[in-house]
Amino acid sequence: MEFPTQVMEEGSPSSQRKMGRGKIEIKRIENTTNRQVTFCKRRNGLLKKAYELSVLCDAEVALIVFSSRGRLYEYANHSVKGTIDRYKKACSDQTGAGSVAEANAQYYQQEAAKLRGQIKTATENNRHMMGEGLSSLSMKELKNLETKLEKGINRIRSKKNELLFAEIEFMQKREIELHNNNQFLRARISENERAQQSMSLMPGGSDYDLVPSQSFDSRNYFQIELAGAESDQVNSLMNGI
Repeated sequence: MEFPTQVMEEGSPSSQRKMGRGKIEIKRIENTTNRQVTFCKRRNGLLKKAYELSVLCDAEVALIVFSSRGRLYEYANHSVKGTIDRYKKACSDQTGAGSVAEANAQYYQQEAAKLRGQIKTATENNRHMMGEGLSSLSMKELKNLETKLEKGINRIRSKKNELLFAEIEFMQKREIELHNNNQFLRARISENERAQQSMSLMPGGSDYDLVPSQSFDSRNYFQIELAGAESDQVNSLMNGI
């Protein structure tokens, strides 16, 4: 007895099983049910592969999966948080040294360029102050330079006059002090002369005439000469102003 031969239509489930799995186009599955079924199957396969990798190769594995609905699935042979921290540290160690070196090099290059510009500007300003390299300046720049020079000269003169007036004031105080010292010394000399005269007129004094003492004192002469010299210096300073 011959059994009828079953003819399988192309495209039927049985024919697909015999023909083997075909290539699937990698794109989003539009059908919600098929997409959910595919997600569950491939998620389980991915978790299985992660487990096998951690056991067979003694590797530290951490797997995190979020579904389209926001549900979390994870696997880690140690700790997900610990593995993530280790990952961050490894990334910072690899990129940190290079990024820091590049940032430092860029910063120093910018600072060097800025300093070179400042040095160039200062050199040009000094040359302009000395009256050099003025051909490249416009009328407005020359006017500004003239104003700066006038302000600088006025400040210099003001400081010079301040120092001169302070010196004059010191000399005047010194002159008054020396004058008072001279008056004091003259009074002392006068007292000594009167004392010697009174001693000569006292009974029982010596028969010979006393030689009158001179009113010359080397200290007094030195002080008078010094006062005169300082007065001349004060007068010369006043004439210079």
